[in-house]
Amino acid sequence: MKALFLVAITLLCSSLFAEDHFVKMVNTDANGQIMVFDPPFLKVSVGDTVTFLPTDALHNSQSISYLSPNDGDSWLGEMNEELKVEFSTEGVYVYQCAPHIALGMIGVIQVGAPSNLDEINNNLAALETMIAVNKNRAKDYLSLVN
Repeated sequence: MKALFLVAITLLCSSLFAEDHFVKMVNTDANGQIMVFDPPFLKVSVGDTVTFLPTDALHNSQSISYLSPNDGDSWLGEMNEELKVEFSTEGVYVYQCAPHIALGMIGVIQVGAPSNLDEINNNLAALETMIAVNKNRAKDYLSLVN
């Protein structure tokens, strides 16, 4: 009974301190960059959520399985859908807007420690072959991971 009580208190406390972060899916950001997630890089804690907001039409957010932790959280948002993702696994997640991947519409979320960063960098070439413009975004955003 005491152990159950401690587990319940631990879960309650962790949810009290979890934060919700927001990422806008936009055609153009304040800096004039086209087809971007705004912000394109986030550092969050395990237990936090990220809400993807369809600020402009015809965007979605979806995780890229080979650029995320092996046992990590995955998501596949519908077009023009607000989507909330709770992160329970530490690591680096690269995600995309499926219809605009050729334009380099990707983002990076670091959840806690970047335990899979070497694996991400080793698999990055597969993503880069799908991007026609803004090819530097993936490396630029990943350079913010610490």
